[in-house]
Amino acid sequence: MNIQIMLKLLHTLEQLRKHESWTPQQLESYQSKALQELRQYAYEKSPFYQTFHRGLAGRPLHELPVLTKALMMEHFDELVTDRSLHLEDVRAFAAQGEVGQRYKNRYWVNATSGSSGHPGFFLFDESEWLHVLASFARSQEWSGVRISLTRRQRMATVASISPWHMSSQVAATVKSWWRPSLRLPASQPLSKTVDELNAWQPEVLISYASMAGVLGEEQIAGRLQIQPKVVYAASEVLTSQTRSRVKEAWGDEPFNQYVATETASIAAEHQSCRRMHFFDDLVITEIVDEQYRPIPPGEYGAKILVTTLFSRTQPLIRYELNDSVRVSTDAHNCGLPFAVLESIQGRVEDSLILPTASGGEVLIRPLVINRIMDIAPVSGWQVIQQPDSGLVVLLTGMRDGLTDEALVDQITKSLGQEGARVPYVRVQHVPEIPKTASGKAPLIKAYHPASTS
Repeated sequence: MNIQIMLKLLHTLEQLRKHESWTPQQLESYQSKALQELRQYAYEKSPFYQTFHRGLAGRPLHELPVLTKALMMEHFDELVTDRSLHLEDVRAFAAQGEVGQRYKNRYWVNATSGSSGHPGFFLFDESEWLHVLASFARSQEWSGVRISLTRRQRMATVASISPWHMSSQVAATVKSWWRPSLRLPASQPLSKTVDELNAWQPEVLISYASMAGVLGEEQIAGRLQIQPKVVYAASEVLTSQTRSRVKEAWGDEPFNQYVATETASIAAEHQSCRRMHFFDDLVITEIVDEQYRPIPPGEYGAKILVTTLFSRTQPLIRYELNDSVRVSTDAHNCGLPFAVLESIQGRVEDSLILPTASGGEVLIRPLVINRIMDIAPVSGWQVIQQPDSGLVVLLTGMRDGLTDEALVDQITKSLGQEGARVPYVRVQHVPEIPKTASGKAPLIKAYHPASTS
């Protein structure tokens, strides 16, 4: 890591620390000013926003149109504020570049996985990238791991090793003498991951939420023998089952992070209260329904709209993320001015649309399935929806004498309480849960033939 980048990161992080002692009024004032500056910059530098927000310059945020990934990518060349940037050139760079390499020697390039068939590209200049790094550093500090130039901390990440995955770029930037880092593909054989982690002995372990549970199982079984001081889980819904596995393995639950490639860390769990707080000084979040109407605290939204206050190269104003989350109604009790993210229900794309007894349909959110399977004494699992709405449940193991028939009965009854009537539930035992190309082992694979997202 460039020492200058590290010093600038520490400076940026120190500024963020000051924000954590603000009053709600100070935070609101800061957001208002930062939003005004972002919009003004976008209106001056981005031909897209000049058209997209025409006649709306004086309107409040909630009255502005929503920016989807598809719309952003369609108008990429007009949306970016550097007129020398072109999507085809960025794609060509990503096709041949290496992790840590900057586009035009200036921009860090990150890309979404493109699981829907439409990958998105996101560019950050040095100032923006420092805020990205600081958001991840804040997440770690909130767990008790303070960034320091005087103490080495061995880190290990088990996730995607795609060079354009945000975590790959972050790891490449911070890797240094004082932050030695091992990055392992979540898609590789588990035995190889266990051997490499045993050899590395990380103090900090970061992984997909599903992988954190698997590694916890390996530690409990005695095959994995590491003693990380803290475990982080991200990129997937963190279930109570995974929390309990990690706690059994290493004495404490994993710290949850809510991260998006587009914005970096959006929220993280704080050690003082073990609740997730939004990074309201970096990102303005709006919880909305399918029609983009605001959802009050205490209720789940269908989507979340993010406005990244530090974005300039590629301004994101009311950018749509297909995550269903709920904001707490409780008053803050830990001194932070930031809103509490009470629960992440999962992505809309992972929701099951199942038939009802009356011939209609009911939407089953991922959290419902997670709760059903967390109650069942199973180790690894995946629910796959078939084209006829039947469900196939893959299992790597069951405990306490649970039978396939009893599990099917439990799932059927629980879904029935939600109003669903599935044609069948079939259990299939497998040695390992299939993974995506990035190494994730999704808990739910929904069947949405008409989806275009």
